[in-house]
Amino acid sequence: MRDPFVFVEDGCYYLFGSTDKDIWKSAGVGFDVYRSAGGLDGFDDLDDFEGPFPTFRPPPHFWSDKNFWAPEVHKYQDAYYMFATFKPKNGRRGTAVLRSAAVAGPYEPYSAGPVTPSEWECLDGTLFVEEGVPYLVFCHEWVQAVDGEICAARLNPDLRALADRPVTLFHASDAPWAAPLKSRPDKVIPPGSYVTDGPFLWKTADGGLLLLWSSFGEDGAYRIGTAKSESGTIRGPWRQSRQPLYAADGGHGMVFRALSGRLYLAIHTPNKTPDERPIFVELVEGGGELRIRSEG
Repeated sequence: MRDPFVFVEDGCYYLFGSTDKDIWKSAGVGFDVYRSAGGLDGFDDLDDFEGPFPTFRPPPHFWSDKNFWAPEVHKYQDAYYMFATFKPKNGRRGTAVLRSAAVAGPYEPYSAGPVTPSEWECLDGTLFVEEGVPYLVFCHEWVQAVDGEICAARLNPDLRALADRPVTLFHASDAPWAAPLKSRPDKVIPPGSYVTDGPFLWKTADGGLLLLWSSFGEDGAYRIGTAKSESGTIRGPWRQSRQPLYAADGGHGMVFRALSGRLYLAIHTPNKTPDERPIFVELVEGGGELRIRSEG
């Protein structure tokens, strides 16, 4: 599994992610979900999950046939919405919206194809609601933008389409911990190519706003860092952390509060197919920042 996402409800953890055996080149199969009972007496059971259970399978004549990536689930008003990346049969990769009456699905197509701009190569859209207004935060990919971007745009209240044009929150090269991709003999990589992956927003206890996102370091390892909004809102400006939050070849992270009240970072590691697996790393929040809890 890549791109793990945990939704906590009714004493259970629901684990979503990119679950196709070959997410890169083969035809898309769909998305699965795993479920954990959650543990007892303050113990977080994040080891024992049941599944997989199918949560989305494309209907006949679905508009996408590959790159079924990074599903994440959000409850909004009276339903559950899955934001996931798809590659249209004719068009550019982007984030689309699926909908279900239950957290575990089944999810059905809701938006008419990707809600990200049709002329952009995009991925990893996430939902963020600020003062009742829904926003889509997503990546404008390095394969088109070269210096990858994290962008945001208001969504229509029904989440079916963008309400306005996206704005760029920041570029990958803004982060001191991120490095450009190294050249490869099997792939043309323009100089100054920086990756942006997996944005996720977290409101801190003091009312601040953090944006977690992933890229690569000088050593080529996948890692995750944070940016902090100086205004406390989606508009920023965004100040990048000097050091990554997690640097041991893991990324595409999200934060969830366990049933015990503890905070966890969900990521996949290592960043190599087919070896990647989800792991959960305990976090500590303080001073409007997140850090990994030290052992002992």
